[in-house]
Amino acid sequence: MLRRAVSVGFSTLLILSGLVSSAGAADEPAKAEVKKPKVAVIPVKGALPENAGQVGLFAEIEQNLSQLLGRLDRAAKDKEISAVLLEVRGPDLGRGKMAELRAGIKHLREAKKLVVADIESGSSVDYLVACACDAIVMPESGELILPGVRAEVTHYKGLLDKLGIQADMMQMGDFKGAAEPYTRTEMSPEFRKQLEIVIDDFYTQFVENIAADRKLDVAKVRELVDLGLIGAAEAKESGLIDRVMYRDEIDGFLKEKLAVTEFSRVEDYGKKKIDEDFSGMTGFFKLFELMMGVEPTKRSSSAKKVAVVYASGMIMPGKSTSGLLSESLGSDTVIKALETASKDKTVVAIVLRVDSPGGSALASDLIWRTIGRCEKPIIASMGDVAASGGYYISMGCDKIFAEPGTLTGSIGVVGGKLATGGLFEKLGIHTDVISRGKNSGILTSESPFTESERAAWKKMMEEIYRQFVSKAAAGRKLTVEQLGQLAGGRVWTGRQAKENKLVDEVGTLQDAIQEARKMAKVAADEKTELLLLPEPRNLFDDLFGGDMAIQAPAVSRFMGADPAVLNQLKNAEIWARLLAEPVVLALPYQIRIR
Repeated sequence: MLRRAVSVGFSTLLILSGLVSSAGAADEPAKAEVKKPKVAVIPVKGALPENAGQVGLFAEIEQNLSQLLGRLDRAAKDKEISAVLLEVRGPDLGRGKMAELRAGIKHLREAKKLVVADIESGSSVDYLVACACDAIVMPESGELILPGVRAEVTHYKGLLDKLGIQADMMQMGDFKGAAEPYTRTEMSPEFRKQLEIVIDDFYTQFVENIAADRKLDVAKVRELVDLGLIGAAEAKESGLIDRVMYRDEIDGFLKEKLAVTEFSRVEDYGKKKIDEDFSGMTGFFKLFELMMGVEPTKRSSSAKKVAVVYASGMIMPGKSTSGLLSESLGSDTVIKALETASKDKTVVAIVLRVDSPGGSALASDLIWRTIGRCEKPIIASMGDVAASGGYYISMGCDKIFAEPGTLTGSIGVVGGKLATGGLFEKLGIHTDVISRGKNSGILTSESPFTESERAAWKKMMEEIYRQFVSKAAAGRKLTVEQLGQLAGGRVWTGRQAKENKLVDEVGTLQDAIQEARKMAKVAADEKTELLLLPEPRNLFDDLFGGDMAIQAPAVSRFMGADPAVLNQLKNAEIWARLLAEPVVLALPYQIRIR
C-alpha cells in the first residue's frame, strides 16, 4: 500500500511541477514518425511460361507469366509502394505474352506508381517491356538491339535427300505450308505471300508501339530501327531512353523522381519466401514436401469463380507430357480441366487461354467437342499463337479474344509420312515385305505412298478439312464460302483476325476474364476468384508422370547452347512426335521477337 501511494504521489508531483503536462501535450503534439517510401524491385527474366505452373521448390526457380503479373498487381494495390523498378534481363516473350506484361505495367502506372525500367543490353523484347514504363535507364556501355522483324523458315529437303529420306506429304489449302520445310528447298510463292502480310503487320505494330510509348514520330522510329544497333548515348539523344547511368546511380534517379531524400528498397518484391532451415529429421521431411509440392490443405472457397484453363503446347492425344525440349498439350488433360470447371458449382464462367500452334487433328476435335458441350459461358483468350489446331479449339468458344500480335488462323490440314527406306539402304539394311491388301503399306515408313494409298489418305484429309472449315464457319457465324476465303492455311495477326471476323475482340487475358464475368451476369462490384487449371505440376509429376521436363531456355543456360540451335532441335522433336499422327493441324514455323 505504501509503495502504491508513493508511486501515485510521484506522478502527481510531476504533473504539478510541469514536467508532465497534459496541456503541454495538447499544445505540442508528438510528431508522427514519417515512413520512408518503398520501391519494389522486380526482376523480369527467364522463359515466363504461360500455364498454371508448378508447386513447391521448383515453382520458385522460374516463375511463370501469371506469377509475374500477380506481383505487379500486388504492387499496384500496395499503399506502401511508391515506385517499382523493373530489372529487365532478357525475358523470353512472344507477342501475346508481351501484350500481357505491358498491360500489367500500364495497370501499375494507372495506380499512380512510378515505374522505371533498368535495362542493360536491350533486345527488342527488353525494349518493348521498358517502353511501357514511365522511364528507361541504361548503362553507358549498354546498347539497344532493334533489328526490326524477320521471319526465317528453315528447309530440310536437301538434308533429307542426302540421307535418303523422302517426305511424302499432302496438304489441304494452297497456303498451308506446314510440310514445305520437308518437301521444298525454298518457300512457295503462296506461302511467302501470306507470311509477308503477317510480317508487315508485326513490323507496323513494333514501330507504332515505340512511337506511342516514347512520343516519337513514326518516321523517326523507322529510321532508328533501320540502324539496328544503337548505343546508350545515341538512344538518349534520340529519345529512346531517359537516362544513361549505372546501377549504383539508379537510387539517386529514383529519389529525384519521387522528390525524396531517402527510400527503402524491397528486393524481389512479391516473391514467395522459402524456409531454408532443413536441419534434422523435421527439416528433411519439410524439404521433401516442398520438392513434391505438398502444401497445407486449403478449404475450398464458396465464392464465385472464373476458371482459367491453360492450353499451352503442341496438341497431342492423351495426357500432357514433357519432352527433352518441348511440352505437349494432351487432350485428356485439357478435357479433364474443362470438365472439372464445368462441374464445379462455384465456377460461373471459363476462360480458355490458348498458346498453341496446333498438332493432332483428332486431339483438337476432342477438345472442341468438350467446349461445345459446356453449359457455362466460355471465352477463348489467345496468347502468342493460336493457329491451326490452336484455332480449332478456340472456335467453339462463345467469344474469342486475341492479342494484337497473336499469330492465328492457319485453317488447313497437312498429313503424310517420312519414308526412310532409302536411308536404310545406304546403311546396308534390307527389309523383306509380305503384304495382303491393296493399301497395306499406307502406314509403313519403308516406302512412299502408292497411288492407291495416296488417294485414300487424301480422301481422309479432305474430310478433316471439310469439318474444320464448316465448324469454323458455324462458330464464327459465317457461310462456308466466306470462311473458305480466310482458310486454306492462311495466317493472320490478332488485329487482322479481328478485321476478318475470325476473332471477336483484341484484348488481354484480363479483358477476357471481365467479359466472362459479364456473360455470367456477375455484378460489376462483386468480387470473383480465379481457379487455375490444370492443377500445377510438381516434381513427382515431372519425374514419373512423363518425360523429364527440360525446356530449351534451361538447356541453353546449363549447356551454353545456342538458342537458335535448340529451337531447331525442338522443332525436329515436335515433328517426330506429330508424324505419328495420321492428320495434322499445325503451324510450320514460329515467329519470335528478336
